[in-house]
Amino acid sequence: MEIKVQVPDTLSEITLTQYAKYLDILDQYTNMRDAKSSDSFYLLKTLEVFTGINYEDGLKLKLSDVRRIVSNLEGLLSQKPELVREFTLGDTSFGFIPKLDDMTFGEYIDLDTNLSDWSQMYKAMAVLYRPIEKKYNDLYTIEPYKGDAYYEAMKLMPLDAVFSSLLFFYHL
Repeated sequence: MEIKVQVPDTLSEITLTQYAKYLDILDQYTNMRDAKSSDSFYLLKTLEVFTGINYEDGLKLKLSDVRRIVSNLEGLLSQKPELVREFTLGDTSFGFIPKLDDMTFGEYIDLDTNLSDWSQMYKAMAVLYRPIEKKYNDLYTIEPYKGDAYYEAMKLMPLDAVFSSLLFFYHL
């Protein structure tokens, strides 16, 4: 039986939701007491989250292939990308907030409250990235902040945009 595995090659192919699930797996993995069981759990669940391969099919793959795939994924997750100013989800282009100095107090509260919690990170990203209204060359304007209007969309945003915006704030 041949199983085809589609493995992400870049951070832009991984969603924020996938990464949040992966962090849950890491948390469970570090809290397990049985080393053999925990390694198997980590490998199979990581494979499942990022490739969609279910547990039963994962058991049919060669151990060396699973380890290589997970190792490649871990390498991707250690990247530190440059700031992603724009990305597209469906038919909508999202842009990074052009002027942080113009952020409203409400935006700041939502950003500050959710920026350190990966289970709520999509809320912080909805402050930082919004649909582009008008664009001219590299300049653009984004929609005004509407609270939870784009929460669901941000769950599907590419991880390179998430990582790069966090690195951007870290360097401020």
